[in-house]
Amino acid sequence: MVLRPLLRRSVMLRTSPSSPAPGGGSFHFSIFHELKSTLALSNTTENVSQQNNEKGSNRWFTLPPYTTTVNVSVLGNRIFNRGAQAEAEASTVSNTALKWVIRCCPELPRSLVQKLFRLRKVRRGSSIIENSECNLEAGDQLKRVAAKDIMNVGDQIFLPISVQVFPREKARGYCNKEEVKFIHSLVLYKDPAILVINKPPGLPVQGGIGVKRSLDELAASCLRYDYSESPRLVHRLDRDSSGILIMGRTSTSTSVLHSVFREKTFEASTHANRVDSEKKFLEKRYWALVIGSPRRSKGLITAPLGKIVLDDGRSEQIMVIDNAESMPFQQAITRYKVIKSHHGYTWLELCPLTGRKHQLRVHCAEVLGTPIVGDYKYGWQAHRNLKAFHSNFHKNQGKKQSLPFGLDFESGSIAENNPRLHLHCKQLTLPDVSFALHNDSLDHDCSRLECLELDAPLPSYMQRSWDIINN
Repeated sequence: MVLRPLLRRSVMLRTSPSSPAPGGGSFHFSIFHELKSTLALSNTTENVSQQNNEKGSNRWFTLPPYTTTVNVSVLGNRIFNRGAQAEAEASTVSNTALKWVIRCCPELPRSLVQKLFRLRKVRRGSSIIENSECNLEAGDQLKRVAAKDIMNVGDQIFLPISVQVFPREKARGYCNKEEVKFIHSLVLYKDPAILVINKPPGLPVQGGIGVKRSLDELAASCLRYDYSESPRLVHRLDRDSSGILIMGRTSTSTSVLHSVFREKTFEASTHANRVDSEKKFLEKRYWALVIGSPRRSKGLITAPLGKIVLDDGRSEQIMVIDNAESMPFQQAITRYKVIKSHHGYTWLELCPLTGRKHQLRVHCAEVLGTPIVGDYKYGWQAHRNLKAFHSNFHKNQGKKQSLPFGLDFESGSIAENNPRLHLHCKQLTLPDVSFALHNDSLDHDCSRLECLELDAPLPSYMQRSWDIINN
């Protein structure tokens, strides 16, 4: 939808309404709401500049004054290292006009923003000028700005008033009431910077070929709350895995979290001899039920992983690389310990120190020789002779609960012939990024930064398997 070029000044100036715009389009969404959402900056909503009361201002769509932004890479390094290895870099980073427009107007398509710059339709003015008594007649006080021009503190960007604004009613109607209630029930924790979700098994994290509903799209539809930005993925879980999934609520918090996770993987990969003493400032703890039992009750797996392409590029598989010179690889490190072993099965706690695709599944199957129950990709041989664990304990009774999106939490325990993947991110220790951002960039002492301790209950079928083995 396109906002009419002759938008009534009453919308922006709160003056008496003028005659309707020509064309009489049947647009029933709230323009005021769309202006608020478009001008939102991170988690706050900025009103259209009060300077629009000046003559000629109805030509322009005014963004908030530019402010310095946090250098997320440096902040992520400080958070992960608790200030011990602080980078000697500036706490702020320069921003281009293009980046500022995209940040202030998350609803505008990037292609449209780039086109406006290409057609030289974007102007820049200083807040000092805007606060003067000068008129903005025909943009006399404004200068054209290019996409790559660096912003100065206090600068304001002016877009044509005819800029396209796409309403979000369609996104809001993506889920019915039952589905929205279900998605909300998955939220374990929420603060101004992050959302923590207990990802259900069977729901893909991202969209793709053959994927009708994905968690990132559902979160964008149902978990914005009062934010203009959609939650963004910080890390990923396999479709059939479950447990704690972190999402950033703003672009800044997401970038900081990406930096923290990247620092952890880099630290473990480059200092493998120090992983035993690695700080528990950021740690994911998975629970997995495996077939068989490891030789040792606990240990550290250091095995590089590589990818091979199968079926003419239609699929791929991860494998341990014996000869590091034979093909590209990534260092992968996992700490494990036995929780309980009985009846030919073992519950393991797995702590990945690096974040590689299928890392835990491959390390369990190929290194420990104990594939995860329900992992038919990497443990198909062990499942060939696997029979259902006959037990009268905790049998299914009554009708199964019907869940949205065709999900099923009940079936798939070891009491059934085809068990589901038993891999669940149960606990996660995470630095309080919200506190770090609230107390501003690099001046804060990150050594005193507290951690969030998160815990996600097992899905029903894994809880049933736990009860069966412990009975």
